[in-house]
Amino acid sequence: MELSRRTFTALAGTAALGLALAGSGGAATGAHGPRSVPTGPPPPPPSADGRRHRIGYDRHSLLVDGRRLVLWSGEMHPFRLPSPSLWRDVLQKLRAHGHNAVSVPVAWNHHSPAPGAYDFTGVRDLHRFLSTAAEERLYVILRPGPYIGADVDAGGFPGWLTGVGGTARTADPEYLRHVDEWLSAVDAIAVRHLFTAGGGTVLLYQFEDGSDVPADDPAGRAYLDHLYAKVRADRIDVPLFHADAYLGERPAGPRKAPGFRTGAPGGAADGWGGVASGGKGYAEVRRARDAAQERREHLGHLAEGVTVHNVRMAFGGTSWGWLPAPGVYTSYDFGAPIDEGRRPTPRLAPLHQLGHLVRTVPDLARLDAAPGVRARDERLDVRHLANPDTGAQVYVVRNDSAEEITSLLPDSGIDVPVTVGPRDAKLLTTGLELGRRRLAFTTAQPMLSMTAGRQDIAVFAGRGGETAQVALDCEKQPVTNRLDDEPAWSYDRGRLNIVVPLGPGGLSRVLIEGGDSDTPMVLLFADDATALRLWPYETPSGALLVYGPALLRSATVRGSTVHLVGDVVGETGLEVWAPRGVTGVTWNGQPVRTRLSRAGSLVMEGLMPGAPAVPLPVPAGWRRRAENPESEPDFDDSAWPAADRATSHSTTPVPGDGPVLFADDYGFHYGDVWYRGRFEDTRGIESVSLTYSTGTQGLLMAWLDGRPLGTHRMPVPDDKTAARGTWTATAAFDVPKKLRARGPHVLSVLVRPMQHAGDERAEGTARDTHRAARGLVSAGFGGGSRSVDWRIQGAAAPDRVRGPLNNGGLYGERKGWHLPGHDDREWRAVDLPREDRRQGVAWYRAGFRLDVPAEVDASIGLTLEDDPGRAYRVQIFLNGWNLGQYINDVGPQHTFVLPNGILRTRGANTLALAVLSDGTTPAGPRDVRLTLLGAALGGVPVEAVDAPGK
Repeated sequence: MELSRRTFTALAGTAALGLALAGSGGAATGAHGPRSVPTGPPPPPPSADGRRHRIGYDRHSLLVDGRRLVLWSGEMHPFRLPSPSLWRDVLQKLRAHGHNAVSVPVAWNHHSPAPGAYDFTGVRDLHRFLSTAAEERLYVILRPGPYIGADVDAGGFPGWLTGVGGTARTADPEYLRHVDEWLSAVDAIAVRHLFTAGGGTVLLYQFEDGSDVPADDPAGRAYLDHLYAKVRADRIDVPLFHADAYLGERPAGPRKAPGFRTGAPGGAADGWGGVASGGKGYAEVRRARDAAQERREHLGHLAEGVTVHNVRMAFGGTSWGWLPAPGVYTSYDFGAPIDEGRRPTPRLAPLHQLGHLVRTVPDLARLDAAPGVRARDERLDVRHLANPDTGAQVYVVRNDSAEEITSLLPDSGIDVPVTVGPRDAKLLTTGLELGRRRLAFTTAQPMLSMTAGRQDIAVFAGRGGETAQVALDCEKQPVTNRLDDEPAWSYDRGRLNIVVPLGPGGLSRVLIEGGDSDTPMVLLFADDATALRLWPYETPSGALLVYGPALLRSATVRGSTVHLVGDVVGETGLEVWAPRGVTGVTWNGQPVRTRLSRAGSLVMEGLMPGAPAVPLPVPAGWRRRAENPESEPDFDDSAWPAADRATSHSTTPVPGDGPVLFADDYGFHYGDVWYRGRFEDTRGIESVSLTYSTGTQGLLMAWLDGRPLGTHRMPVPDDKTAARGTWTATAAFDVPKKLRARGPHVLSVLVRPMQHAGDERAEGTARDTHRAARGLVSAGFGGGSRSVDWRIQGAAAPDRVRGPLNNGGLYGERKGWHLPGHDDREWRAVDLPREDRRQGVAWYRAGFRLDVPAEVDASIGLTLEDDPGRAYRVQIFLNGWNLGQYINDVGPQHTFVLPNGILRTRGANTLALAVLSDGTTPAGPRDVRLTLLGAALGGVPVEAVDAPGK
């Protein structure tokens, strides 16, 4: 089977750690020498501890201070969550669900409104994010590009880069001059957070996103060599890598670096019209890429030796403002394990289980391929690996069929049949040391192994309805206590056999005492849903395990009390296996009455209440004002720039008769752009033809002397065109006979350009596709030619707080109609639903007040719904922040997440809607309502995001 470029880049990601680690000044080391590092405990969770650290590797894993580390990273984009206090919320959820690292791209366009200008304040505070990651004990993979892909406008390139010289993603000196400025700005922050120097937890650094750079491409290699040298010159001494497998290590010969997966899919992006989701949106993406597929893929990587692993995306977020790439709409939920509203989903189950497994079972950091094992039923694929130090055997059993399969695995040491669900996989082990006892075999996947207090704990997880079988080698028969109704056990000839149905009753507990060890062991059995309520946590006083709540954020031991902080969604109990000497528990600051159970845990007496109902108001007091005075012939455009240039940096050819009309050449890179063309005499002119170029779902509206000529829209993409970054079309409009007259005329044109394409490479050659024109390309007249004097107007100067991606060139945006402080008392009071039939723009404003209890973390969205036959689109502003674009007759998105911080959950809010309609159908809005996406007792303290009102 041939692999696509994207698939090959993802699968071949064993990066150039050998080359990248050279010249690191001794803080990081290269490939480990002849003396191999044995299997042992992983390094402790990272922090900004002020100490020097060494980073190395061999073919099995990364080595941190001489200890093996399996990196289990989840990617999030801080720029897709414009509320810095919520970054901590997502990072805590990543860590709690098993991740020990976070991958962080830094979007150049988010930070740079103009050449030489770089803003790292407010929602762009990279220092704050990296500090928060260190406080939450997560390693960081930093990805500052300059090209990041990531389904953002121009692949992350700033809009102004379209209007300057130099070929992007090459060694062109003009391009590199801007790149070096950008990397200098990022690296000045990053160098303060390097794990090697103890200033933070930045462990790895990736330049560029994945692309083909063949080994025989000297120009491409020169570019990457320049980036490498630049970053090293900026004193970044952690391992560097590029997603292209050909950098550094060649595929031929023995592998010297660990298996490396920089972009394991954690979902999929969806396009306008729901191309990937069949029109159903990200809920369908999540259903199609369910936990079984997630498990099958990630276990497959582990079987291939991947121990540096990044899930993209773990949390998708929101492509607010004009951030999204042409092919995606506002929501970037991605079908990710943590959804756009920051809520955990069932897709977290495999990540949660595997993350805690590789963190607490060190055997998995050093595995070699072992002799093949074949299942009795050959529909099961079995990968056999072994740890050369401990003798532990690992089997990844994969079922690609649509049926559940139960089969024996001869020669595996697993003496009973194994069941694997349809299109699912399992990781099974034999000979594994669990605390002070030895696992003979299991038919359920181990989830973690730890010591809490005076006893060892091992957790096994599987699908609900399955039966888990675990066998321990015991020369002496232990005392076995069944602490719940479900488990059964037997002892025969040196082996303790335990059988537990998974699911009924939640967590099942078995206590083992005596026999071969004086240390008691608790075996815990959970189905996927139950496992998502098990929370291991490491404290300076020792490890602990919590069962019950929806999330454990932190645990602190002071004296004889452990203080737990976390979230509760529904009514739940609380059980804690605590370090030695702990006899008391608090939850979110409140004492919890507990009793000591036979399992050695502290069990809450009674239950904790669930989150209360969160009533939501209806936005009210709607006011409306029509817009687009630019379409009127007497509008004063004298202050607009003249569109009279003859040359352009665009890859789109300038029409032979000129002039350049491309918006980017006049400094207008985001949002709507207006054109006004003046010419003489329309006698004999029967039609006007306007060629324009946009991203997906762009549109054009035209007026002649204030009279609408019509609207043209780019088609809704299908499977064949969804990846197209630039769309070009010619809109032809008839000129009414009454307008065919002598004298001056004004042609007014509004273009919604959408976004710029990412910078694609073809056969290793940079194509500068982000430079394709946006806006008008040319104008022609049927029945004769006319000389036209053009003027152009787009967005005003970037908002100093909200940044360059927040606003476009609508009249209301330029006049501040979207801002909370705008005086709309003279606007017309209206009720919804609304049925206007008018080509152009109208604005609607309303207010609402929330009073969510301070102890409740409520995720709230704005839902818009209407008859899908009505052709209009809405730009949504909350407290002046542009939170997305709704296209009523295209979809699939109807609910837009309102991030807390921008949303005042305890105060007044201003909602502004800019509605564009083509006049062919009644235009809304009809239903505009707030929607509760989820609520929890807990959360993190949320700071108000600055929202200037004027």
